[in-house]
Amino acid sequence: MSHESYAEPSIFTATNLLREARRQKCVDHGRVPPICVLDPDGDIVDYLRETGQAEADPHWACYHSRLYVYEQGGVSYGIIGRAVGAPFAVLLAEELFASGCRLLISVTSAGQISPAGPPPYFVLIERALRDEGTSYHYTPPSPYSLLQPGLAEMLRGAFEGEAVPVARGTVWTTDAPFRETATEVERHRSAGILAVEMEAAALYAFAEATGNPVVCFAHVTNQMASIEGDFEKGAASGSTDALRMIGATAERWLARNGPGEAAAGPPGIRARGDRS
Repeated sequence: MSHESYAEPSIFTATNLLREARRQKCVDHGRVPPICVLDPDGDIVDYLRETGQAEADPHWACYHSRLYVYEQGGVSYGIIGRAVGAPFAVLLAEELFASGCRLLISVTSAGQISPAGPPPYFVLIERALRDEGTSYHYTPPSPYSLLQPGLAEMLRGAFEGEAVPVARGTVWTTDAPFRETATEVERHRSAGILAVEMEAAALYAFAEATGNPVVCFAHVTNQMASIEGDFEKGAASGSTDALRMIGATAERWLARNGPGEAAAGPPGIRARGDRS
C-alpha cells in the first residue's frame, strides 16, 4: 500500500479529462459554485429536485455524474448525488476543485459502531480509519486520515441547537460494506470508533495531498440492518436536517474567508504535497 512518488504530479489530470469531455459533449466552459456537496445516498438531490429547488448545471462535463445547483440563504451550492465509495468520491473531488470548487462537503449514510445516541444523528468526522485503497495513492500509510485542523476549529460550536445532534469523532472507512464482521466491529468499537462509512478516509487524504478543504459528515442512520426498521433518516429522508448542517458549515466558511471567497476564481494547479 506504499507508493514512493507522492510528490510527483499525475500524468492523467482532471483538468485535461474535463477539457476533452467538454469537447466531445459540446459543453461550454464554466465554473461550478464555490461550495459543493457530495451526496452518496442521493436523497438530498432527490428532495431538492422534487421540490423544484435544484436544476442541472449546464457547464458540468463529467462523464460519470450530473451536477445540480441550488441556492440556500443567498449562497449557491453545487451538489452531486450517488457518489458512493472512496474511488468515485475522490474522482469527483478532483474534478470539482479543477472546476472552481473552493470547499467540498460530503454527507454520507453510516452504520453505528459506538452509540452517540439513538439514530439518526450526524458525526462531524475528525478522523477516518484508512481501510480502503484510494487514500494510499495520495498520502503515505498511516492509521488515519484527518480533518484539517483549521476546519475542525472553524466548526467548533457550529451545530449547537440543531434539532438533530451533531457529534464529533472517528469513523471507519471501508471498501467492503458486506464484510463488516462481528470481530472487526468489536475491535473498532473498542477503539472508540463511532460509525462506518465508505468515503471519508480517501477524501481527507486527497485534501491533505492537495491542500483543498474538505469536510465530511456521517449521517448515522442504521445499525447495519441488525434490527427491523433500520435506515430511517427522518423527515424528507433527512434532507432538511442535512441541508441545515451544510448551510451552517458554509456560513462558518464564508465568515472565515469573506464573501469574496465565493466569487474567487478556480484554484491554481498545485504539485502534490503543496499545502499553501
